[in-house]
Amino acid sequence: MVEIRFHGRGGQGAVKASDILAMAAFREGKEVQAFPFFGVERRGAPVTAFTRISQEEIRIHCYIYEPDVLIVLDPTLIGPIPLTDGLKPNGKIIINSERDSNSFIFPDTENPTIFTIDCSSIALKYGLGSKASPIVNTAILGAIAKVTGLVSIESIIEVIKERIPLYKEKNALAAQETYECMCV
Repeated sequence: MVEIRFHGRGGQGAVKASDILAMAAFREGKEVQAFPFFGVERRGAPVTAFTRISQEEIRIHCYIYEPDVLIVLDPTLIGPIPLTDGLKPNGKIIINSERDSNSFIFPDTENPTIFTIDCSSIALKYGLGSKASPIVNTAILGAIAKVTGLVSIESIIEVIKERIPLYKEKNALAAQETYECMCV
């Protein structure tokens, strides 16, 4: 089983990204769970969402305390919130950032592999959100598909086109471009 924890802010689409990832994996015959955790529900407040993907039945039903993969939609959350708490040794961290992955240091983690990609710029290129608040959820899904190999980009795009209410094609293009630009 692979456990993924998403960290973002209200309005960035962390919960929707978690759901789309689970639906794409389900289409590929995998067992899945996806669920959010909110504090006070408001735009800009920290949001955490969780996804589990397995080849076998998932019997655990709790928050993900020891993820294999961390997804950070907003890098300003790094520091104020202990995002890497519980990350498994050799875990993966995917960060929406224009900064190089080597500029991020997480001393409390054991050998993480850090990936960065500027999903904000890609989202803005396709008119997803505003400059002050780009909606990066579909773009980051392309990075997840490339880095983890858990699901195909084709499955991600199919689910985006079915489940995203507006700008289906633009959201699909953002995921595809991120997938193609992601260096692994």
